[in-house]
This record gives sequence, C-alpha cells and structure tokens, in this order.
Amino acid sequence: MSVWDDLVGQERVSEQLAAAARDADAQVTAVAADTPLPDSSKMTHAWLFTGPPGSGRSTAARAFAAALQCTSPDRALGGAPGCGFCDGCHTSLIGTHADVEVVRTDLLSIGVKETRDLVRRAQLSPAVGRWQVIVLEDADRLTEGAGNVLLKAVEEPAPRTVWLLCAPSLEDVLPTIRSRCRHLTLRTPPVDAVADVIVRRDGIEPDVAAVAARATQGHIGRARRLATDPRARERRAAVLKLPLRVQEIGGCLKAAQELIDTAAEDAKQLAEEVDVKETEELKAALGAAQGGRMPRGTAGVMKELEDKQKRRRTRTQRDSLDLALIDLTALYRDVLALQLGSRVAIANTEVQDMLERMALGTSPESTLRRIEAIGACRTALDRNVAPLLAVEAMTVALRAG
Repeated sequence: MSVWDDLVGQERVSEQLAAAARDADAQVTAVAADTPLPDSSKMTHAWLFTGPPGSGRSTAARAFAAALQCTSPDRALGGAPGCGFCDGCHTSLIGTHADVEVVRTDLLSIGVKETRDLVRRAQLSPAVGRWQVIVLEDADRLTEGAGNVLLKAVEEPAPRTVWLLCAPSLEDVLPTIRSRCRHLTLRTPPVDAVADVIVRRDGIEPDVAAVAARATQGHIGRARRLATDPRARERRAAVLKLPLRVQEIGGCLKAAQELIDTAAEDAKQLAEEVDVKETEELKAALGAAQGGRMPRGTAGVMKELEDKQKRRRTRTQRDSLDLALIDLTALYRDVLALQLGSRVAIANTEVQDMLERMALGTSPESTLRRIEAIGACRTALDRNVAPLLAVEAMTVALRAG
C-alpha cells in the first residue's frame, strides 16, 4: 500500500504530488552525484494545501512528506517514491521521523514564539533523511506576527527544507506567504469513497458507514467518529431535533443553553483525558516529589501550562459548538433541497419525515433566512462574541424564519 492510498477521492492531487516526489528524488540524487539538475522540475520548497474540512489536507501533506523521505530500494529501479513500507515512509506517517516536524495546535492561534522555533529548525540540514520537512497543519491559525516570521523562512529556505502548509482556503493565509507557495486544492471526497474507506480500515458495517458518510457530507474524520462513537451519534440526534424545539421563546433559550452545555461537556471530557496526564508529567519533569510541593522557581512554568490548557478547552468548546451548527446547516439544506425539488441527495435520511414536514410547512425564503442565521452565529463566534448570546440570537432567528 503506497502513501497515496490515504488520499480518498484526490486522484489529481495524488498524481501531482507523486510527480513532485519523483523530481525531488532525482534532485537529491543529482546533487549527491554532482551531476546537472533536471531543467524542469515539479518540486518546489513551499506548498499550500487548501480544501474544505474533511478533504484530507493534512493527510496529503503527511503522504508527501513520507514520499520525500522514502528509502525504498525500488527507487533505483524506476519505482516511485512513497512505497509506504520502508522506514522513511513508515516513520514519517506515524510521526517519529527525525526530519519531519508535524505542527498542529489545540489552541486558538499559533504565536510568534512557536513560529520562531520552527524557523530555527527549518535552517538545519536533514539529520537522517533526504529532506527537512515542516508540516504546518493549522497555517490559518498563525497570528499576523507569526505569519511575518514565517514569511522570511518561506522566502529564503534552506537548500534541503520543504514547507507544507495546510489551510481551509487561500484567504486564510497571508497573501505574501501564499504567493510564495505552490497551491494544491483538495475537494470534498465522494460519499461512496468515504464509506468504502471506513469499511476497509475500521471494520464498520457497510450500512452504518454509508449513513455516517452521507450525514457528514464526505468529511472523513467526522464520518469515522460518527460511525464508531455512540455519544457522537446521540449529540447529533439532539441537534437535529432543535428545529422542533424553537416554537416558543422559552424553547429557544433552553435549546441554546443546552447546545452550549453540550459543547462545554465535550471540552471537559477532553480536559479530563489530557490535562491531568500533562500536569503530572510536567511535575515529574520538574522534580516534584510524589504528592509533595513543587520546587522553587517552577510556578511560572505551571502557570504557563494552566493557561495553555484553558485556551485548549476554549477551542475544544468552540469546535464542538461549530460542529453542531454545521449539522444544523445540513438539516436546513436538506429542507431547501426538498422545497426546490432538487436532485441533490438528502444527507439526513434518518429524519426524512421531519424534513418533509418542515419543507411543506415553510417557504424556501424562510429556510434560506434560517441558514443565514446559522452562518451569522458562526461568524459571531469566530469574532469572540459570547457563545450563549450568539446561539440565543440564532435560535430566536430560527423561530422567526
């Protein structure tokens, strides 16, 4: 199985990356043999992967990183880099390769300090691999200052360094950075392809996989979670019932509070799984005795960890809430499709009867206004409006139609 097999429904992107990996391999070989480089190369030092959530941006970047580090002997016989079996491919994919740095954040943004550390690493020569590869999965979360720090490194990279940036769209990255990157656009994978990969890799029943893939509209990660996590299915079922609960103002306010509480519970659950372990590991690293007091001078470090954990809980709560709003948008999209007689496949087939009643009881114009109200809520949350106020305004707007 090659590294490209993980790119579901991205045949064109796979072909482009495979061609670039071959040219990168030829480039390294030519330099080692002191021979002239190829005149035209599809390889470059900075790449920008964009596409909707669930399209596999980070998966494509990791696969490319693995292909660049491929050490398969078949390459000398004309085989393509990215075998998926050699040590270079394997360690790159699981995140243990010494020359592949994968950066993601659980926080709301990536700051200047973290970016400077990345830039310093990017100036190093490869330790054991063929390239020094930096995969920045959340390039859209760079602050303006961090983006300016990164710009210089992307502008003048070290000879054997490759930057792989991932973001939802071009507009999420500074124009000065994206103009210096080769751009690859990924599409939303077909529902059938997502269902098939869940069946093959996770052993999910075909019927369950089909429902999950259709409900998440081709989002691979969400489809896998929906198919394997009963709690995720329960939360989604509760969100789909929300339109029935906003007939009165009291119901609007109660539904809004429950959405917020569910998102907070998700954040709390993650904190219980991660925060305690992080805290104990840091205490041990700082030399704290078992059950004893912390050594002098460590209070600042512990406070920094607490602040990081608090920011991570905030992002987790926002992400959970945003996921509920996406599910709600998909529901009203199904209603609109029925109202307009569209041939677009219905995503929420498990509530088909409710969708048909809503389609008959309202007009397409009111459905569009409700979709716009959900979009306005997501925008308000992105601008740090108090979550409860934003969601209450949305539920009242859903009632008004």
